[in-house]
Amino acid sequence: MHIVKGAGEWTPPAAGTANDWVEQLKVPDLSVGTYCIAVGGTDDQSPHTEDEIYVVTAGRARIVTPSGAADVGPGAVIFVPAGEEHRFVDITEDLALLVVFGPAYGSRAASRA
Repeated sequence: MHIVKGAGEWTPPAAGTANDWVEQLKVPDLSVGTYCIAVGGTDDQSPHTEDEIYVVTAGRARIVTPSGAADVGPGAVIFVPAGEEHRFVDITEDLALLVVFGPAYGSRAASRA
């Protein structure tokens, strides 16, 4: 067993940065981290090579993908398949997301090249 401390907790991004990503657990088949974007901030991420689940733990925003858009807030669970463009926009409250990647974040990147 492993307790993942701080997962999903709001942390203000460092001065001069658009957002904050912290990976708190990584094993071959999955990884867990926290992604935070301040109110009015910018989500500058690129599509990932792994499937991804977001759990909104705090804040409000809109997620936009090629297949549609939705307003999200605390308790929302979002699945984004590997390779799909996605972005959080219109961040009206500091946004904290618990993020789960399967397999672990970046583990498929080498096989994609």
